[in-house]
Amino acid sequence: MARIAGVDIPDKKRGEIALTYIYGIGRKLSQTILTKAGVSLDKKVNEWTEEEAGAIRSVIAAEHKTEGVLRSEVQLHIKRLMDIGSYRGLRHRKGLPVRGQRTKNNTRTRKGKRKTVANKKKATK
Repeated sequence: MARIAGVDIPDKKRGEIALTYIYGIGRKLSQTILTKAGVSLDKKVNEWTEEEAGAIRSVIAAEHKTEGVLRSEVQLHIKRLMDIGSYRGLRHRKGLPVRGQRTKNNTRTRKGKRKTVANKKKATK
């Protein structure tokens, strides 16, 4: 397995796909990185030479934020929203969807497991 930006990327996949295993790198960015490094998009990771892997590492390190740095930056942005009390910050604090989705039926990913609320008992005559 090749190790780039602190992540073991799979050997059997094409370079274009394998680089997406790194947080902060998607398909388009992986294509750009491989082009700058001068590596074929169709070449599998186990076919990369040490020079090609080094070129890819240097392009990523020089030009892109990935993994821990990017994660901490995103968390700081969310914390800032919560501190200033913006609508988005309040939604983050309450654990509800932030981007305008409806909450009556779905949003189980954000809200978590259902919490059943019991009905009031009717008065007997």
